[in-house]
Order: sequence, then structure tokens, then C-alpha cells
Amino acid sequence: MEIYENQPGQSNRQPWLLSFTVLVLIVFGALAILQTAALGLLPFLFGISFEQVPYLLGASLDHPNARMAFLFIQGLGGGLGFFVGGWIFIRFVDRKTLRFDKQLKPEKIEQLWIVIPMLIGFILFNSLLVYLNMNVEFPEALSGLEASFRAKEDQLMELTKYLTDFENTGEFLLGVLVIGVLAGIGEEYLFRGIVQPKMHQYTGNAHWGVWITAFIFSAIHFQFYGFLPRLMLGALFGYLYLYSGSLLYPIIAHILNNTLTVTMVYFNKLGLMEFDLEDTDTLYWEYVIIGIVIFLLCWNWFIKSNKKQIYE
Repeated sequence: MEIYENQPGQSNRQPWLLSFTVLVLIVFGALAILQTAALGLLPFLFGISFEQVPYLLGASLDHPNARMAFLFIQGLGGGLGFFVGGWIFIRFVDRKTLRFDKQLKPEKIEQLWIVIPMLIGFILFNSLLVYLNMNVEFPEALSGLEASFRAKEDQLMELTKYLTDFENTGEFLLGVLVIGVLAGIGEEYLFRGIVQPKMHQYTGNAHWGVWITAFIFSAIHFQFYGFLPRLMLGALFGYLYLYSGSLLYPIIAHILNNTLTVTMVYFNKLGLMEFDLEDTDTLYWEYVIIGIVIFLLCWNWFIKSNKKQIYE
């Protein structure tokens, strides 16, 4: 079970809607403040004037430090913002604790290695869901909605390509730090560490807690054609936390997932391997089957190795 405990003397009775609304406001406030701070530092750190910021945010600025600056904004006002907002809520509003002293005990993390082959298997299997989601066709009556979703998808793809089109090792390492490490820590701290236990508490069911949180996690990315695979990825992170009792499992899995993608994009540019972010028209069934087998073997071992009780 997730570890989310009251501090001494604190009651467990709170209006759930009010509590969740306050959490959302604090997190978005933290994101806004940190993004504003990041923008204010651009002229001093990267030599980018405020007049150039709209072009930077539109991924059209021709400047040698543009990508580094964009990654800086993403790191400070993205992953770090989720972490800071979540921490402020726990510390000063909910007045609870995640009890990392319990989560990081040796017996809690001794199966951490299984995350690597499990995640690889899941990514191979998840390529099926990526393919299905990307090739959804709307009825003629909803053609306008489909066009809108496609336009948004194309816009996000252009932004992703811009962010990951690293020119040198320094940009690649900053990309790993921002897209992999900071996003993995910040998003898991907030969603699995705070939101999931709250949804578990509100619904009285651990599995509802996992899936509602995974839905929110996928929805906030505002990407219809990536919703299903991201939903399943969020559910995987949620169950890793639920059954292990340690937030380190979903954090490591999240970091590995993002870092693997960033690394493959960079290796493709260096000519070390072939990988195309936009290739969603081809489905390799052999990879899907291999992925299912690897994932199920690892998942079965993981479940049997954990003796945690899940209270419905």
C-alpha cells in the first residue's frame, strides 16, 4: 500500500474535493511562478531577450542557445514545478508525510533491478497501443474534431522534435536531466506519491486510485493520439508503487522510459541506430509478442516477491 501518513496529531478527515482543488491550485501556481522565473533568467543565462521569447516558445527562434534555454524553462517550470507544488501541499496544507525513511529501506528496494527488463517489455508491448491510438479514425460527423486533434498532435510533434534535435553532447545531457530525471521525479512525486493515495482514500479502492490517477496523468498532457499508451504507462507506474510500497520504483521506471526515448533520438541523429519519432504507421508484431512475454514474466516475479497487502 502507498505510504501517505498523517503527521502526529492530524486528523484524516478532510473534504476531498476542497483538498484536491487546493492541490491543483498550488501546483499550477508553482508551475507559473517557476516558469516566470525561468523566463526572467533567460537574458542573463542564455543571452535571449524578452522580445525573442515568443519565437523561442514557438520553437522558431534561430539562436545558438535556443534549445538549452527551452530545456531550462521545461526543467524549472515543469518537472521541478510539479515537485515543488506537491511538496508545498504536503508540508503546509495536508500536513502529511510520504515517509521516505520507510520507502527507502533495503528490503523495500531489493527488487528494483526488475524495473529495467519489465519496462523494456512494456515499451515493446505498448507499441501496439501507440499504433492503435495514432490510427484512430473519427466518423465523418466528427471530422472537424479529428482535424483539431491532428493539428494539435502535429504541433506537439514539432515541439518534441525541436527539443530533442540535440546539436552536441551538452544538449543531450541537459535533455536527459530535464526530460528524463526532473520529469520522472517531479511527476511521480505528485501523481503517484500524492494524487494516487488520495484517490485511493476518496474511492476506498486501491485499483480505482491507480486508474483515476493514470487517467489524470495522461489527460494533462493534452494529447489525444497519445492518451491510451500514456494511460497504460501511468497505470504501470501506479501498480509499481502500490505493490512495492516505494515511490522509487515508479520514479526509476519513469526516468528510464523518458531517457530511453531521448537516447534513441540522439543515437539516430549520430547514425548509431535507426529510430523515427514519427513512425506510427508500422506495427512490428514480433516486438509486441516478445514484449508481452518479457513483461508478464517480470511482472509475475515482481508480484510474487512482494508480500504487501492491498486493502480494497
